[in-house]
Amino acid sequence: MSQKTNPLAGQPAPLDLLVNVPRLVSAYYTGRPDPSVPAQRVAFGTSGHRGSSFDNAFNEWHVLAMSQAIADYRRQKGIDGPLFLGIDTHALSTPAFNSAVEVLAANGVELMLSKDDEYTPTPAVSHAILVYNRGRTAGLADGIVITPSHNPPESGGFKYNPPNGGPAGTDITSAVEAAANAFLAADLKGVKRLPLAQALRAPTTHRHDYLNTYVEDLAQVLDMDAIRGVEIDLGVDPLGGAGVRYWPAIAERYKLGRLNVLSQEVDPTFRFMSLDWDGRIRMDPSSPDAMHQLIGLRERFGIAFACDTDHDRHGVVTRSAGLLPPNNYLAVMVDYLFTHRPQWAAHAAVGKTVVSSQMIDRVAARLGRRLYEVPVGFKWFVDGLVDSSLGFGGEESAGATFLRRDGTVWTTDKDGIVPALLSAEIAARTGRDPGERFAELAQALGQPVANRVDAAATVEQKKKLSSLSPQQVLSTELAGEKIQEVLSHAPGNGAAIGGVKVVTENGWFAARPSGTENIYKIYGESFLGAEHLGRILEEAQLLVDKALAG
Repeated sequence: MSQKTNPLAGQPAPLDLLVNVPRLVSAYYTGRPDPSVPAQRVAFGTSGHRGSSFDNAFNEWHVLAMSQAIADYRRQKGIDGPLFLGIDTHALSTPAFNSAVEVLAANGVELMLSKDDEYTPTPAVSHAILVYNRGRTAGLADGIVITPSHNPPESGGFKYNPPNGGPAGTDITSAVEAAANAFLAADLKGVKRLPLAQALRAPTTHRHDYLNTYVEDLAQVLDMDAIRGVEIDLGVDPLGGAGVRYWPAIAERYKLGRLNVLSQEVDPTFRFMSLDWDGRIRMDPSSPDAMHQLIGLRERFGIAFACDTDHDRHGVVTRSAGLLPPNNYLAVMVDYLFTHRPQWAAHAAVGKTVVSSQMIDRVAARLGRRLYEVPVGFKWFVDGLVDSSLGFGGEESAGATFLRRDGTVWTTDKDGIVPALLSAEIAARTGRDPGERFAELAQALGQPVANRVDAAATVEQKKKLSSLSPQQVLSTELAGEKIQEVLSHAPGNGAAIGGVKVVTENGWFAARPSGTENIYKIYGESFLGAEHLGRILEEAQLLVDKALAG
């Protein structure tokens, strides 16, 4: 079954779909999770714990338990530097921030809270951790970002970034998750807490100017002189997210007279959004439906861009191509960066996830750069970014970051702001916008078409799919082409991909179970056109069904 588009997709959000913020916040404080119900336990996915207080899946008890679990984890691991704490603009983020501060201050954690209670993008927290830890071997900093990313307005989220500045690995998240659930089961016995006013006045609680520190450093990762000289008008829509005041500061600091900040509105209902494909409000800058309004302005701006709520994803709209599919822009960034960053090491590789476009493989091969292909999840890029063995890390859902111009680490979490601004640098330095650059790549390397379909799967089938071995795929052909390889582990780091990927010369598919729903996802791509892609997806479903039945 493929995604069915809601008839309201791309339309302004009607009043009856807006979240009732007082009820949502009330549910945060009054709800009690039942630890015997799996959906109400703490569960760290690829980007932390997420849920809604309406479902007892994200409320005060979860945050108190997770905060104590992180305080204990830091103590066990000897992490005694400051903890950088940031939040986005979702309605549940401020209450969750207050709960976290009460627990962390009670545990004597040195807290770095934003100056003037400014919202803080995920990349600004990663950047702060890495800048603080540079050259240190002891007293290392870490961080927490309170965000459910681009998820709907009723969602809350909480993620931990250890001293490497990136998303925590499974070894850490599983330990924190288990400890937090033990606190829930014990009715929070063992959770230390101070009243908020006292926690904010504690000698260990400090203020940090995330905004100016991050903005001031941008010239180390981007050619801001080139961007200042770009000969087209630029538009940015922060989508009411955590970077809403960063964009005017960037324009002012670097005298970007052509950068127009289209909105500085923050509204926890996100009523200014166009509805996403399924008729829900979702701040996803890679979705043509959610980005409907910005796409409508393509004649006004040479390039326009947007970021999601915690500003770790980007979306780029060009006059030549409209909203660039995330995979297309990743390929353009790779092609540009590795030819315009002379100080990057010759061995710096191109990082991508297994479900990102094969166009990136082709670009990397043409550049003579090693490809580093990993499972889904940005955590797999962290070590390579830290030691500069990766120049770039990108994933198909519009998340990416790359090294500073001198070839050292910038952030180890996704940064939506920097790829968005890079689109202007590309236009300034090459005279062509990213849409035109991609058209040139497609002319030289082939035109990809891609899609993703979802198919129903039981819990048992999902378990089977995640442990499929290449030997269980008995076919020798896919859509008329010889199968070149069948992967159950990522070629870059040998880690299990939680499914299977089948590759031919001009196409591929990957099938993996959803972590949250009873479905599996089939990603497919073809360089031989839409009809060939249709055959790939059709045969992929049959092939997976056969393997699941076997």
